[in-house]
Amino acid sequence: MDVAGKNYVCSMCGYEYDPKQGDPENGIKPGTAFEDLPEDWVCPVCGASKDKFEAKA
Repeated sequence: MDVAGKNYVCSMCGYEYDPKQGDPENGIKPGTAFEDLPEDWVCPVCGASKDKFEAKA
Protein backbone atom coordinates (compact mmCIF):
# COMPACT_ATOMS: atom_id res chain seq x y z
CA MET A 1 0.00 0.00 0.00
CA ASP A 2 1.27 3.45 -0.92
CA VAL A 3 1.05 5.41 2.31
CA ALA A 4 2.57 8.61 0.94
CA GLY A 5 0.02 9.20 -1.82
CA LYS A 6 0.21 10.06 -5.50
CA ASN A 7 2.91 11.84 -7.42
CA TYR A 8 2.05 15.30 -8.72
CA VAL A 9 3.47 17.01 -11.80
CA CYS A 10 4.04 20.74 -12.24
CA SER A 11 2.08 21.88 -15.30
CA MET A 12 4.55 24.74 -15.82
CA CYS A 13 7.89 22.90 -15.98
CA GLY A 14 7.21 19.17 -15.62
CA TYR A 15 8.84 18.75 -12.19
CA GLU A 16 7.39 15.69 -10.47
CA TYR A 17 6.79 15.78 -6.73
CA ASP A 18 7.29 12.28 -5.35
CA PRO A 19 5.98 11.96 -1.78
CA LYS A 20 8.39 9.09 -1.14
CA GLN A 21 11.28 11.49 -1.82
CA GLY A 22 9.76 14.68 -0.39
CA ASP A 23 11.63 17.92 -1.04
CA PRO A 24 14.45 17.80 1.53
CA GLU A 25 16.21 20.88 0.11
CA ASN A 26 13.12 22.87 1.08
CA GLY A 27 12.41 21.22 4.43
CA ILE A 28 9.86 18.65 3.21
CA LYS A 29 10.57 15.23 4.69
CA PRO A 30 10.26 12.01 2.66
CA GLY A 31 6.82 10.49 3.15
CA THR A 32 4.99 13.84 3.00
CA ALA A 33 1.86 13.59 0.84
CA PHE A 34 1.28 16.42 -1.64
CA GLU A 35 -1.93 17.30 0.19
CA ASP A 36 0.10 17.81 3.38
CA LEU A 37 2.57 20.27 1.86
CA PRO A 38 2.36 23.79 3.30
CA GLU A 39 0.10 26.12 1.31
CA ASP A 40 3.08 28.37 0.56
CA TRP A 41 5.20 25.51 -0.86
CA VAL A 42 6.25 26.16 -4.46
CA CYS A 43 7.83 24.10 -7.22
CA PRO A 44 11.56 23.89 -6.45
CA VAL A 45 12.38 24.18 -10.16
CA CYS A 46 10.20 27.03 -11.45
CA GLY A 47 8.49 28.49 -8.37
CA ALA A 48 4.93 27.62 -9.45
CA SER A 49 2.33 27.42 -6.68
CA LYS A 50 0.63 24.18 -5.59
CA ASP A 51 -2.43 24.91 -7.72
CA LYS A 52 -0.28 24.48 -10.86
CA PHE A 53 0.29 20.80 -10.01
CA GLU A 54 -1.81 17.92 -11.29
CA ALA A 55 -2.05 14.36 -9.97
CA LYS A 56 -0.07 11.95 -12.11
CA ALA A 57 -2.27 9.30 -13.70
